[in-house]
Parts: sequence; C-alpha cells; structure tokens
Amino acid sequence: MARYEVIGGKPLNGAVTISGAKNAVVAILPAAILVNGVCRIENVPDISDVRILLSILEGIGAKITREDGTVEIDSTDIHSTCPEPELVKKMRASYYLMGALLGRFGKAHVALPGGCNFASRPIDQHIKGFAALGADVEETEEYVALQPGANGLQGNRISLDVVSVGATVNIMIAAVLLPGQTIIENAAKEPHIVDLANFLNTMGAQISGAGTDTVKIRGVEALQGGTYAIIPDQIEAGTYLAAVAAAGGNVLVKNVIPKHMECITSKLAEMGAEIINYDDAIRIRCDGKLHHTTVKTRPYPGFPTDMQAQICVCMTLASGVSRLTESVYETRFFGYCSELESMGADIQINGKTAIVTGADRLYGSTVTAKDLRAGAALIIAGLAAEGTTYVKNIHYVERGYERLIEKFTGLGAQIRRIED
Repeated sequence: MARYEVIGGKPLNGAVTISGAKNAVVAILPAAILVNGVCRIENVPDISDVRILLSILEGIGAKITREDGTVEIDSTDIHSTCPEPELVKKMRASYYLMGALLGRFGKAHVALPGGCNFASRPIDQHIKGFAALGADVEETEEYVALQPGANGLQGNRISLDVVSVGATVNIMIAAVLLPGQTIIENAAKEPHIVDLANFLNTMGAQISGAGTDTVKIRGVEALQGGTYAIIPDQIEAGTYLAAVAAAGGNVLVKNVIPKHMECITSKLAEMGAEIINYDDAIRIRCDGKLHHTTVKTRPYPGFPTDMQAQICVCMTLASGVSRLTESVYETRFFGYCSELESMGADIQINGKTAIVTGADRLYGSTVTAKDLRAGAALIIAGLAAEGTTYVKNIHYVERGYERLIEKFTGLGAQIRRIED
C-alpha cells in the first residue's frame, strides 16, 4: 500500500494551476452516452475516478481516445445497458450511468455505486425522478434496474424533497432525449450543475434555469457531437487555499472562477488570510495567526460540504473556539477528526457540530484517510504540523486530485509518495 510522507513546518509559496472539476467531469462523461457522434472534452483531470469511468464506457462499447487532458468519446456503438458491476462499485458517481442509459436506450441495469463511505447517501430522490419520468424501477441491495412503464417515458414535473446534486444531475441527463418538458423543482445550484447543462446545450439540448432552483429541460430528438471544456475545480482550488491558510505563505491559485470561490474565500478572509481576486486567479497570503470562525455547510452558494474537513484543519490552528456545523452529511466528522486529534487538535463533536479549540501547533503523526476530502485535510494538517506525517489510504485522495505531489512540491512543500 502506498502512503504520503509529509514533512511540515514550511510555508507555501509560488503558483499552482487548478485542474478541471472532478464533480463536473464525472457527470459529463456519462452524459456523453446521449450524444450521436464524437464528443471532444477538454480540461479533463487525470484522476482515478475519470479512469474508472472511461473503462466503464469502453466496456459497454464506447470508443475512447485520450491525450494531454483531452478525451474524445464516440458512443455510437454502445451495445450494453448493464455496465461492469465491479467497476461501477468503485466510485459514487457511477450512478449517473442510470440516467444516461435510461435516456438513450429507455432501460438500464446498474450496480449500486461505491466511492467514499463517509455517510449514508441514499438515492431515493434519483429513483423518484426516474419514476416520475415514467420508468418502472426495480431496486435491490445490489442494483437498480430501469425500464419503461406502461405509458412509456416522457417529461414531467419533479419536485425534489431535498436539494440533491446527484438527483438533479441524473434527472437532467435522463430527460434530455425524452418527449415533452421536464421541470425539476428544488434543484441543486452547484457550478457543476451549470457545467453539465452547458455541455448538453452545446451538443444540442434545450436546458434552461441551471444554477437556479428550477431547471427546465425540453426534450430533443438527438444530440450531435462537439467540443466542450470542463470548468476549473472549485474544491481543488479551495483545498490549496486552505493549505496556505494553515501552513502560511503566498500563493497564486490560477485557472479558477473567483465567483465560484466566494463561499470559501470569504471564510478564509474572515479568519485572517489576505485574498486578492483577479479575472481567473486568486492570490492568498497568510503569515499570521488565524482567527476563530463559525461555518455551516450548505448547498451552493453556501459553504460546500466538500470543504468541511479542510476548513476544520484551519480551525485547529486558529485562536479561540470555532464552530463547524455539517448540514449535508452529518457523520462526515468521523472520517478525520480523530486523526487530527492524534496530531494535537482539540475537537469536540456535539451532534452535527464540531467545536474546535485552536492549538498552538500540530505534530506529525501516522494518520489514515477515510475518504477523499478527509485525506486532503490530513495532508494540509501534515504541511502545517511540526515533524513528519504519514498519510495512509491515499487511494481516496487520488480519486479527486490531479498531480497532487507535483503541485504541492512546486509550492515548496516536502511531500512524497512512498510505495510500501
């Protein structure tokens, strides 16, 4: 098993370029199943989730060409609506294959997804959406099978019981080629929802309202091939910003959309970091003691749950007592807080809230990543700590961060990957 060795106590300086958004690309790649022709997708990050998805698509008959951050997908000869279960179980976002296969072929048989197990994440809202579109749904502990109901598949009005990014994406993908209009109420507003809609519209879809709580999809007969570039990764950018806040330094974070980052940068500025926004970059300077703050995760444009663990590391080094409330995945604290405590952090969990009392310093330790963002947080803690930290279970981290070692060492960090 591989692990990361992180020698801390050194500020970060220089510039880092952010890759394409993981949460966008894992929705757009399955959506390419709907396209009649070749999709050329640019700014695709080289991460394990992408590699798994491309293997799944190849397994059902898509032709894939990949080179230097660009992927070309030709879905013309897809011949199966039952993707390889063992691959599907390796990642959470594989459930978008349900909507894509249902939308193109009118049926799907997809194993239940895997990925990070930091919380119970039911797909009941996905199922509700498919049923509203006219699908008969068979759900077991192993798979979901979809086929047309008695009246066939067609657009419909769907009101989500809770704001769900996954359900919003899956329903959008499924509805693009169906007759009639689909309206999703209480839809998620995240940047990658907008990116998916822009991708589909570029290929010929008719989607409006993405980025608001009401998304309208008017079905079209076919999508044609084209070229599209993935937006920058909001969470990757936030991770590097949090690392500078925790470890200190002066870093220019390039290839970002500052508007997408405001929910994160506003909190870091509140904690004492200096933030300067440019057209497509953000500079962060931090050379003093951080201040305590209060954060509650919320759906976009609120503070993202995927940045919860990273901001918590900053809180462990801030003066006074900070409060961090998780409103999306309430068990997420258990993926990393005990690991931070082994490094000297003072964290008390009270239901959905972590009460974090700032410490003078953290100390190197051997810690274990329990999920993707927890792993990123432990790396940040190692960079800020005195001594050496070893982070295990790094396969979680490599699901979502491209060239992490190269990017951090480019900022002067002492971090390397060790093969045991």
